[in-house]
Amino acid sequence: MPGFSLASRLDGAIGGKTATAFEKAFGVKTVGELLEHYPRRYARRGELTPIDSLPLGEPVTIVAEVVSANERRMQNRRGSLLEVVISDGDGRMSLTFFNQPWRLKDLTPGRRGIFSGKVGEYRRQTQLTNPDYELFDDIAEARAEAEVTAKRPIPIYPATSSIPSTLVQKTISLVLDGLGEVEDPLPDDLRARRGLLPARAALEQIHRPETDDDIPPAVATLRMHEAFVLQTALLQQRQFVRALSATKRPAEAGGLLERFDAILPFELTADQQSVGAQLEADLVADWPMNRLVQGEVGSGKTLVALRAMLQVAESGGQSALIAPTEVLAGQHLRSIARMLGPELAPEIMPTLLTGQMPAAERRKAALRVASGQARIVVGTHALLSASTTFADLGFVVVDEQHRFGVDQREALRSKGSSPHTLVLTATPIPRTVAMTVFGDLDVSTIRTMPAGRAGIQSFVAPLAEKPAWFARVWDRVAEEVALGRQAFVVCAAIDSDQLTADEKTDEPADVPAAAAEGARTRWGVVQVEALLSRLPTFDGIRVQILHGKMPSDEKDSVMQAFARGDIDVLVATTVIEVGVDVPNASTMVILEADRFGVSQLHQLRGRVGRGGLPGLCLLVTEAAPGTSARSRVEAVAATLDGFALAEVDLELRGEGDVLGGAQSGARSSLRLLRVVTDADLITEARAEGERLLADDPALLRHPGLAAALERRVGVEERAALAKS
Repeated sequence: MPGFSLASRLDGAIGGKTATAFEKAFGVKTVGELLEHYPRRYARRGELTPIDSLPLGEPVTIVAEVVSANERRMQNRRGSLLEVVISDGDGRMSLTFFNQPWRLKDLTPGRRGIFSGKVGEYRRQTQLTNPDYELFDDIAEARAEAEVTAKRPIPIYPATSSIPSTLVQKTISLVLDGLGEVEDPLPDDLRARRGLLPARAALEQIHRPETDDDIPPAVATLRMHEAFVLQTALLQQRQFVRALSATKRPAEAGGLLERFDAILPFELTADQQSVGAQLEADLVADWPMNRLVQGEVGSGKTLVALRAMLQVAESGGQSALIAPTEVLAGQHLRSIARMLGPELAPEIMPTLLTGQMPAAERRKAALRVASGQARIVVGTHALLSASTTFADLGFVVVDEQHRFGVDQREALRSKGSSPHTLVLTATPIPRTVAMTVFGDLDVSTIRTMPAGRAGIQSFVAPLAEKPAWFARVWDRVAEEVALGRQAFVVCAAIDSDQLTADEKTDEPADVPAAAAEGARTRWGVVQVEALLSRLPTFDGIRVQILHGKMPSDEKDSVMQAFARGDIDVLVATTVIEVGVDVPNASTMVILEADRFGVSQLHQLRGRVGRGGLPGLCLLVTEAAPGTSARSRVEAVAATLDGFALAEVDLELRGEGDVLGGAQSGARSSLRLLRVVTDADLITEARAEGERLLADDPALLRHPGLAAALERRVGVEERAALAKS
C-alpha cells in the first residue's frame, strides 16, 4: 500500500543519503517539493542534440549516437582509459571513463542513448568525464512496445554535476510509485470549467508522459494550482490584517493637516489628491492601513506620506519613516522640515535617528522619540534597535521597500500596537507583479508629475563602436558646469583596483548575472576622480567623491555642499540612487551602465532634471550591439516611462521570490507560473480565490486547498507575508 503524501519528508521516501544530496542540490525537503522539480524540456529517442553549442562548465543532458569506443593503457599512471566518441550527426565529442573496461560491451557503435555530465575540454575538444548514461534498446523483443517507447518523451530536468537529469528522473519515478492519494487544491467546479486534470494525473503526466499530448494539460493544471494557491495565500493575509483592530486617526477641522495644506506654495496634482484621500480614509478604517504607493521618481510620494503623518500627529500619534541609507534619511528630514515650515516644524519636531550619529546627539534624539515629543521620526536601521522606543507609534512608512528584509520591517512595526503601514516605491511595479508580490497590500499609483519639470534626455555612449565618445562625455559635462550647472558621475564600485567580494556594498543589487560574471569593473569612484584631475577641461571644476563607506557625517556634509552648489561634479556610487534632490544638477554620467539593472538606471536618472533645468543622462557602455547588456541600456535611453521600463525589467530579470524575503529573479519560488505571460491566469485565480474565501473563509469545505497552503506557504513564507 502506498505509504507517503506530498507533505512527507523526502528522506522517508528515498533514503537519507539521497535526500541529503537532493536538498543540497535543489533545496527540496519534502515529497511535494521534489515533485515540483519539473522537467525543463523533453527529448525524444530519435532526436539528436547539437553538440557544437554545448556550454563549457555546465551540466548537460544530451541524446547522441556512439561512433567509436577504444580502451588503452594510461602512460603516466596505472589503469586503463576508455575513450568513446559520440555524435549528433554534425559535431562530435568524447566520453572518458577511467578503469571501467566493461562499458565496452554496452557502448558499441550505432547505439543511441542519453548522456549526462559536466562539459569539459581536452585538447580543444569537448568531452564528458565519467558521464551518467542510459542507452536505448534498439532491438526490442516486441515491436508494439518498441513503437510506444520510441514515442514516449524523455523528461530532461534541471540538474547539477553531482545529480544528473537521469538520476532525477529515476528518483521522481520511484516517488510517484510510492505516492498515496493526492488531494486536489482546486475546487471541483473550477477544475471542471477549465477542463483541468485531477492533481494526481497532472503530476503523472508532467513527469511520465506517454505521448507529447499528455504534457500541455498537465502544465496548464499545475500552473493554475500555483496561481490559485499563491493568490489565496495573499488574500488570506489580507483577511488576517483586516481582523486586527487599529487606532483611528481622523483629521480635524483646523488641525495640523488643514494648516499644512494652507501653507503649501503649489496645488497638489490630481493623483496626489486622490491617493491622499485613500490614505485619509485608511487612517479611520476599522483595520490597520496596509498600502503600497508607487510613483515615478519625483512624483511627490513623500508629500503624500507627510500629509498622512500629520493626520496621525493630530491625535498625538507618532510616525516613523525608515529609509535605506543615511544620506537618504538626512535628505528626507531636511525635506520634511522645509515643507513643514517655521510654524509647524517646532510643533511636530521632526527628528533624525541614525546609527552613525554622535552618541550624545543620538541620546537626545532617542529621548525625544521615547517621550512622544518627536511626532515624526526619520531614520535608518537604528530605528529597529532594542534601545529605540516610541510613546505611541501609530504609523510606519517604509521608503524603498525592496532595500529592507521582511524581518527588519516587522521589527519596526512591532514597536507599536497594530500601527498603520505605508510602503513607498519609486520603482513602478507591473500590474501582475503588484498582484503577485504585493497581493496582500492595497496598491495606489501616482502617475502625474508636478508642473515645472523640464524633463530628461537620455543617450547611449557606445564605446565598443565609438571609443572617441569617452572624451566627448567629459567635454559635455564641462560645458554644463560652464553654464553654472552641476553634474553626477555614477560608478559601480568604489575602487576597481581594490575590489574584493566584501567591498561590493555599493554595487547595484539587481546587477544582472551576465554583467557580474563578465569583465571586471574598470571605473570606480577613485579611478574617475583621478582621471578628472588630469583633464585640462576640468581645470577649476570642483570635483568631490561620495560612497557608502565614508563616515556618516562626511557623507552628509558632502551632500549638503553639493546641494548648496559648492561642488560642481559629484562622483558617487549608487548611494545617490534615491531621494537626493538638487534642482541645479542637470547632467548625469553613468559609467559601465550595463552593470546596472533597468530599474536602477531609471532611478539614478531621476536625480537630474528635477528643477526648471532640462536633464541630460549619458549612459556609457562598452557592451557590444545585440547583447542583452546593451539591450538593457538602450531600453532605458528609449523611454522615460517607468511603467514601460518596469515591464522590460520584469522580462529581463524574472519575477523574484514572490513568497519569501528575496526579490531577485534567480531564486524565484514560482515553478511554472510566469507573471510576464500569465497575467490573465493570475487575475482569474485571484477572482476565484476571493469568491471561495468569501464563501468559506476557514477553508473547512476545501481541505485539499488548506493542505496545499500548509505545504506551499510554510511557516517562513507565512511570516514573510505577515511582515510585507
